[in-house]
Amino acid sequence: MFLRKSLVQIACLLTLSSPVWADAGHTYDFGQPAPAAKATRSVEVVMGDMSFTPKAIDVKAGETVRFVLVNKGQLLHEFNLGDAAMHARHQQEMLQMQQSGMLTPTGMKSMDHGAMAGMDHSKMDHGMKHDDPNSVLVEPGKTAELTWTFSKATNLEFACNIPGHYQAGMVGKLTVSQ
Repeated sequence: MFLRKSLVQIACLLTLSSPVWADAGHTYDFGQPAPAAKATRSVEVVMGDMSFTPKAIDVKAGETVRFVLVNKGQLLHEFNLGDAAMHARHQQEMLQMQQSGMLTPTGMKSMDHGAMAGMDHSKMDHGMKHDDPNSVLVEPGKTAELTWTFSKATNLEFACNIPGHYQAGMVGKLTVSQ
């Protein structure tokens, strides 16, 4: 158990400093992550405290977009691609991370064993690390990237699922057209 907890801590730290790639357990019907070199265009998204600029993004099915995420706010923010139901589920995971002390207003920290004692260990493989390929955390004053190939026409959102941020308006419309 000690080794598993240590591995979770290491994974959390690596997630903040490394690009995130899909693994066999992550599949999305609206697309998949891609290397930045495959992008056909870049879109800069500025994160303020409780805002995204732009508020709406249009892409085409089959297009690979490199999102350049600039956090100009004072808080940690997330850029997450998905539909409203996916965001609602992810918000619960982020709330659990916040309640555990792992997620702070300005970053993520490694877990201590005392904080993990009360956690629902059945969710640790997913809920206790921020490793979704459709999502990236950006600390205040930092820039990160997420490159995604959109596979089909659909209506999505890009959102910050840190507790309270989505509800405060940190969500934008992402339209994928044919």
